[in-house]
Amino acid sequence: MLCFCFALFHLGLSAQEETPTETPKDSLQTELKEEGIMLSESVLSKVKIDPLAPSKAAFYSAVLPGLGQVYNKRYWKVPLVWGAIGGAAYGYKYNNDLYRRFREAFKSRRAGFRNDEFIREDGTEIFDQEALQNQQERYQRDRDLFLLLTITAYALNIIDANVDAHLQQYNVDTNLSMDFKPYLEQDALTAQVNYGLTFTFTF
Repeated sequence: MLCFCFALFHLGLSAQEETPTETPKDSLQTELKEEGIMLSESVLSKVKIDPLAPSKAAFYSAVLPGLGQVYNKRYWKVPLVWGAIGGAAYGYKYNNDLYRRFREAFKSRRAGFRNDEFIREDGTEIFDQEALQNQQERYQRDRDLFLLLTITAYALNIIDANVDAHLQQYNVDTNLSMDFKPYLEQDALTAQVNYGLTFTFTF
């Protein structure tokens, strides 16, 4: 009796070792069968889950803005990413250059010099000292705003690539369609005509 139990235990272990690990596709197919849903192999073959894809997309966009969108095959987003980041960066540089010019002129005027670029050759002032200070503060605010916009556009570029890669994991098939069709049916026994509407979901 003891030998018989040992043999059964040994066979059970052997069967467990030889059972192949269930793949995500097999797991999905098993779950769908339990629900009474059958999918073809062509559809199941499209179910691919790459847990590293979102991280890769985010990393690529962090290294080079727009590269994550290329990785996700969202090529149309690349000009938008470059336009947003490039426009904000240009706005930062433009306002920073003007801020520096007015700041240098303001510091020079406060030191008692009258040789800055905002004084004409005849000695008249284009901007007095107070106006120089106001212009300096104005372009400083605009510069800081465009710096914030540049950082925001850069961060959104990374977030977009990451989220887009996540959402692509849920695409089972690209050929999805829904259709409504009327139908006409006649009862064979009563000869009564029935009208209705059918809803068709194709994938």
